[in-house]
Amino acid sequence: MKFCSECASPVTLQIPVDDTRERFVCTACGTIHYQNPKMVVGSIPVWEEDGATKVLLCKRAIEPRLGFWTLPAGFMENKETTAQAAQRETEEEAGANIQLHELFSILNVPHVHQVHLFYRATLLDLNYAAGVESLEVGIFSEEQIPWDDIAFPTISHTLKFFFADLAKVKDGGRFQMHEHDIFKPMRDG
Repeated sequence: MKFCSECASPVTLQIPVDDTRERFVCTACGTIHYQNPKMVVGSIPVWEEDGATKVLLCKRAIEPRLGFWTLPAGFMENKETTAQAAQRETEEEAGANIQLHELFSILNVPHVHQVHLFYRATLLDLNYAAGVESLEVGIFSEEQIPWDDIAFPTISHTLKFFFADLAKVKDGGRFQMHEHDIFKPMRDG
């Protein structure tokens, strides 16, 4: 950041009084510009048929990770709840009609200043279609998932948590809330 969004004067990086972190502070009006993590919110849309559980994935049509598979997710917008963001992103990226369930996973990714949240969801029908940010959309059983072509570690972790819980649910257990921290940058490519 170089200039104040309030008065357009230059900013400097300093620790404000009664604070413990460096912040951008305006040299003219004194406005402190806080920078906080961005929220990435999505869903785990599931289709059940003949005892088989499949998850809807989207192949990315945009960078980063163009051509890799992801759950439908994206940045939360102002004036929406996390549930609304998950619903919107699923509709935008996959054209999917879902019933949203409980929050399933929270993944902290501090090195890119993000927190990723995923809700469990049920596909209401198979009328899905790739949105402008997706090359294609499909449903996959655990064995069919292109594990080597998953876009982000947050997606891999969420899918692994989901299928582990699903095995427990089939034995009388239940889905749990998962929290995970990812500190290392993802692989190149």
